[in-house]
Amino acid sequence: MTSTARPYLNRRLAEFGTTIFAEMSALAVATGSINLGQGFPDTDGPEEIREAAVRALRDGRGNQYPPGPGVPELRNAIAAHQERRYGLTYDPDTEVLVTAGATEAIAATLLALLEPGDEVVALEPYYDSYAASIAMAGGRRVPVTLRPDAGRFTLDLDELRAAVTDRTRLLLINTPHNPTGTVLTRAELAAIAELAVERDLLVVTDEVYEHLVFDDAEHIPLASFPGMRERTVTIGSAGKTFSFTGWKVGWVTAAPELVSAVRSAKQYLTFVSAGPFQYAVAEALALPDSYYDDFRRDMSARRDLLATGLAEAGFDVFRPAGTYFVTADIRPLGEKDGFAFCRALPERAGVVAIPNAVFYDDREAGAPFVRFAFCKKEEVLREAVERLRGR
Repeated sequence: MTSTARPYLNRRLAEFGTTIFAEMSALAVATGSINLGQGFPDTDGPEEIREAAVRALRDGRGNQYPPGPGVPELRNAIAAHQERRYGLTYDPDTEVLVTAGATEAIAATLLALLEPGDEVVALEPYYDSYAASIAMAGGRRVPVTLRPDAGRFTLDLDELRAAVTDRTRLLLINTPHNPTGTVLTRAELAAIAELAVERDLLVVTDEVYEHLVFDDAEHIPLASFPGMRERTVTIGSAGKTFSFTGWKVGWVTAAPELVSAVRSAKQYLTFVSAGPFQYAVAEALALPDSYYDDFRRDMSARRDLLATGLAEAGFDVFRPAGTYFVTADIRPLGEKDGFAFCRALPERAGVVAIPNAVFYDDREAGAPFVRFAFCKKEEVLREAVERLRGR
């Protein structure tokens, strides 16, 4: 092997090693634990959508390179979904781009829109790919921390405003929010929109959990607020809504010039992906409202099962208004280090969780919190709860 004084890994990525999801999933396998760490369902989505993918494969649709922006059927379905659900009208030919999941959409968007040194204000804790994508683009992340208050994690709008400087290029907003389960309110979103317009900022919104909102929470796309459609890149995904996370079908909706910029970066990442699955997702997006209602009702029941069980096991629980994750505070258990707690939990209780501190720049702020996924079969959740109670 040739020796070199310079590290092999690009210095922009030096702080990012193996993801915590890989580490904890390997620990789950090694210990035979129930994996409530990584956010993927343990059952497939609707049978008719799976069969739509099989039909596309057999009919030879998508087995070769699909069009760069995505197959027309899916782009039309995405535009129709945005209009039907939110009254947002997008041209499927110029304002919709299909990506290899939301993760590629995030990376392509930030690579396209950032210059080295640009600042990105992001809500902390944040999905781990945000930090890596900002770093790859040469940007600088500026976190605004959601803080626990009265059973939810809340956004301090004054802190958000103070984080914006002359170097700020864009705001990166995630609602429903992973990992805290917070769903930003209409008032909070209106304030973000006003700030973006006032300071002439671009906004990237990760809305992959748009259909997973519970109780009285409501998902409102930021692009629907005055002055926001032309400056907002909205990111969606089929994986979380239809429980086919392995298909990796995501999308971007935005004004033509923004979609064109993102496409310029995306074409040199995957170029295209998921050909036959794109046709199946087009059919999934046309499912009746009853599908979304049933899906939400089912996930709400699983949320309640896990949240109640965690509380009975001694955790301080933040019952989420959205997503399929529950954040819990370990301090009532006499613990304070989420990393140590999660690494010990498989041996202690046969359950895997994720330490929220991996989603923070301010590791101390996230230290006592851990995240559990409830997108699992009810019998799996019940068994996990029993194990945690008896740890």
